[in-house]
Amino acid sequence: MTLARFLVVLLGAALAPLLLSLSAEAGEVGVTYGREASDLPRDQGQVVNLLKNNGITMVRIYDADRDVLRSLANTGIKVMVMLPNDDLARGAASDLSRALDWVRNNVAAYLPATKITGIAVGNEVFVARSDLNSQLVRFMNNVHAALEQLGLADTVKVSTPIAFSAITDSFPPSKGRFVNEVADSVMRPMLQFLQQTGSFLAINLYPHIAELDNPAQIRNDYALGHYVDGVVADGKTYHSLLDAQLDATYSAMAKLGFSGSRRRLAGSRGVKVYVTETGRPSRGGVHHGGRRLADGDGGDPITVANAQIYNNYVINRVLAGNTGTPQHPDADMDVFIFALFNENGKAGDEMEKNFGLFYPDMTKVYQVDFHGGPTESWCVANAAVGDQRLQAALDWACGNGADCSNIQPGASCFQPDTKVAHATYAFNDYYQRKGKASGTCDFAGAASVVYQAPSEYPVVFALHKSLTC
Repeated sequence: MTLARFLVVLLGAALAPLLLSLSAEAGEVGVTYGREASDLPRDQGQVVNLLKNNGITMVRIYDADRDVLRSLANTGIKVMVMLPNDDLARGAASDLSRALDWVRNNVAAYLPATKITGIAVGNEVFVARSDLNSQLVRFMNNVHAALEQLGLADTVKVSTPIAFSAITDSFPPSKGRFVNEVADSVMRPMLQFLQQTGSFLAINLYPHIAELDNPAQIRNDYALGHYVDGVVADGKTYHSLLDAQLDATYSAMAKLGFSGSRRRLAGSRGVKVYVTETGRPSRGGVHHGGRRLADGDGGDPITVANAQIYNNYVINRVLAGNTGTPQHPDADMDVFIFALFNENGKAGDEMEKNFGLFYPDMTKVYQVDFHGGPTESWCVANAAVGDQRLQAALDWACGNGADCSNIQPGASCFQPDTKVAHATYAFNDYYQRKGKASGTCDFAGAASVVYQAPSEYPVVFALHKSLTC
């Protein structure tokens, strides 16, 4: 048996169960609703209508504001409230009695009309209030115990969003681990708490920050989630920096004995991961070598177009159920997009003030949709796996449902005559014919889904858009 034929047989045996399994349920996407601004709508009813009209089903707020919570009553919109860092420092959860008072006044008082499903005990405490690190898990336990006393612990979950800076050695992702300052002292007992209470690890992920910090190493399309060639790490190809950050998070959890996947490793305990913040600013200059760049100056990646690409990539991907990562294809992912509005009162530079999907007058900064309708996506070959694996996967696709007649010599889509172009055509045809079902664009690592048709393949992506090659 030739090597190529052997690879085809091997891939066929491996791909069949893979394509029929791991059909992940679609995750859920919400928004963060910060209010550090002087010009936001005063009528909370208008904000609720904005959420409903745009198909937004989850909201995370950074307090437990009475007017906001009342306005969300009887809407069905899920809400995560927050016990702010400053309140933690003042002892709001320092013992069960005080935690009970806070939960009774800020959560129980609004249930069941307002669908509060989560409590964030602080936000990025490791960064903003590291003096509270040693008490953080105790605060979380007190809040959970208060929920138990009130009979709410099954429906309202307790977590605390951490910044990605809590993870070090994040590349390759398999090396990811929690920083020494919090790994054993805070994260291990926290993960135990989350596992025991059926809660989730909350993490805030911002790929554009890594891009801005390392412009020579991190490509813009990689940070945006659609780098066609991808970055090879741990034997896997990453087309999205978000995936690499998630896998580094899963690796850090695994080093403490916890799994973020539905398929748990032997001896590990499962804790789901929520991305409680991700997003991309639409404007605001950035510093490069002491020079401040304005929008459009010298290829500044902070633009309206890039914000639109990234946020729609995340929204469409999660709503389509494509929540897995290269290392954890069965992982779930729920996400909050940061943020609902631009906020002129945010501290920091212009970027911090311009994360909004909407201007304060409630017009869109750019087109974005949470309704979860049909999404544009394509299946792209991964050139990094080499021609032998591409050929084997190409043969498998053509023999299992893809129409490959147009990429035969002399046919309308034969050009460009490259392995990656032909494989992309076949993979995409298979993926589209299977209804873009989860797992139908993998081919044992030889392909991945993208949400923007790359310019490298103008002919290939004519397919299924009523155009000819």
